[in-house]
Amino acid sequence: MIELLIRIVINAAALLAAVYLIPDIVFRYGHDYWKVAAVALIFALVNSYLKPIVKTLALPISLLTLGLVGIVINAAMLLVTAWLSGQFDLGFRVGGYPPTLSATTVGAAILGAIIISIVASILSLAFGQRK
Repeated sequence: MIELLIRIVINAAALLAAVYLIPDIVFRYGHDYWKVAAVALIFALVNSYLKPIVKTLALPISLLTLGLVGIVINAAMLLVTAWLSGQFDLGFRVGGYPPTLSATTVGAAILGAIIISIVASILSLAFGQRK
């Protein structure tokens, strides 16, 4: 249980880092910090359940690109998180408004995925979490 809470805090910090560093990733939560926790939980669930399936299906492409498709998979998981949080009106979105799948959105998702991966890895090491 403690590990899950730490994972949610790490995800929340990583998502907020991407929000502050990339202008096209927007999170309007005001003073409702439960929204940050909710989006972090959605992100954790997407990464726990959907990401392994996508990575398994993309294994042949991953072998051909020497793992670079992993960044695209992480970006797709960020876009799925943004879509799901939009369904619950949590204020997290990637790209413009209304949300469309454009080059700007995909670019922001890729940059966001890179930042989230770096921040989450550093925080996981600091808190002794294993992936």
